[in-house]
Amino acid sequence: MMTKKLPRLTIVVPCYNEEAVLPSSAKTLGEILTKLIAGQQVTTDSKILFVDDGSHDQTWETVQTLQAQNALFTGLKFSRNYGQEVALMAGLRTAAPYSDLTITIDADLQDNPYLIPTMVQQAADGFDIVYGVRNDRSSDTWFKRTTAQRFYWLMNKIGVHLIPNHADYRMMTRCALTALLRYHETDPFIRGIVPQLGFPSTKLYYKRRPRTAGVSKYPFSKMLKLALNGIFSFSLVPIRAIMGVGSLVCLAALVAFGWLGIDALRGITTAGVGPIMASLWLLGGLQLMALGIIGEYVGRTFAQSKHRPAFIVETDTYSNEFAQKITEGTRFQHQPS
Repeated sequence: MMTKKLPRLTIVVPCYNEEAVLPSSAKTLGEILTKLIAGQQVTTDSKILFVDDGSHDQTWETVQTLQAQNALFTGLKFSRNYGQEVALMAGLRTAAPYSDLTITIDADLQDNPYLIPTMVQQAADGFDIVYGVRNDRSSDTWFKRTTAQRFYWLMNKIGVHLIPNHADYRMMTRCALTALLRYHETDPFIRGIVPQLGFPSTKLYYKRRPRTAGVSKYPFSKMLKLALNGIFSFSLVPIRAIMGVGSLVCLAALVAFGWLGIDALRGITTAGVGPIMASLWLLGGLQLMALGIIGEYVGRTFAQSKHRPAFIVETDTYSNEFAQKITEGTRFQHQPS
C-alpha cells in the first residue's frame, strides 16, 4: 500500500516595520503550522518565510531571533524597500523550488490565519487556488468602504476580473505558482494576475480582525497607487477614453465653427475673451491629462524594457537551509558502503 506524499508548505509573510506585531503573529502562525505537522497534513520541514521589505525598525532582528528559537521560521531580507507586491513575489519565487503549497498572508494577521488548515485541505480536495475573502467590511471607515466598492465596480467595467474583497490572503499549489511566476512584470498586480491563471479555485470567507499592534502600512496614497497600478497593468480603456474625448472635442469644435460661420453670414459678431480663454484652458487641461496617461503606459514599457532586477536580496536564510539539506543528502547518498 502506497503512503500518501505530504505536501511541503511555505507561509510567506511580507513585513515592513512590523517589530511591534511580529512576535505575536509569529507565535500564532507557528502554532498553526505545528498542528498541521503533528496532524500529518504537511511535511515536517514546512516553513514560515518572513520577507523583510527594507524595514527601518527591528523587524529583521526579530526575524533572526525567531529563527534562532524555532526552526519553523526563516527570513528574506531586502537591501531596501521595494513595496508589498514585490515582497510577495520575492517570497513566492524563493519558496517555489521547495514548496508544494504556498500561502501568503499579511504580518498583522487581520486576515484570519485559522483558515490555513482549511486551505491545506482544499488543496487536497483538488483546488489549486484558494482565496481568502472578507465577508464584512463594517470595520472599515465609510470612505475606505466606499472607495473599495467603486474600485471593484470600475475594474469590472473596464474588463479586469478581480475577486471582490480579496487582497493577498491566498493559497496556491505548485502548478498555480509556477504559472504565476511566468509573469515578469516590474510592477506586478498579483490580485489581478492570479484570477487570470484559470486553475480550479474556491473561496473561504472570514471577518477581518482588528490589528493587535503597530499601524497600517497602507495609507490612502498607497491604496491609490495600487488601484492605478491595477488599471494601467490590465486595461487599455484609459487610452481609448482619450481617443473618445478627443473625438467629442473635435466634434464640438466643428459645431462651434459652423455656428460662428452662420452668425458671420447673418452679420452677427460674437465678442468676449472669457469664452475663448475658458475653452483654451479646457483643451490645455485635456491635453495634459492625455499626455500623462499616455506617458504612464510609455513609462511602464520603458521600465520593463530595461530588465532591471525587481528586487535585491541581502540575506536569504530560507534557501540556504534547504540548499544545505540537499547538499547533506547528496553526501549521504555518495558515502561508500
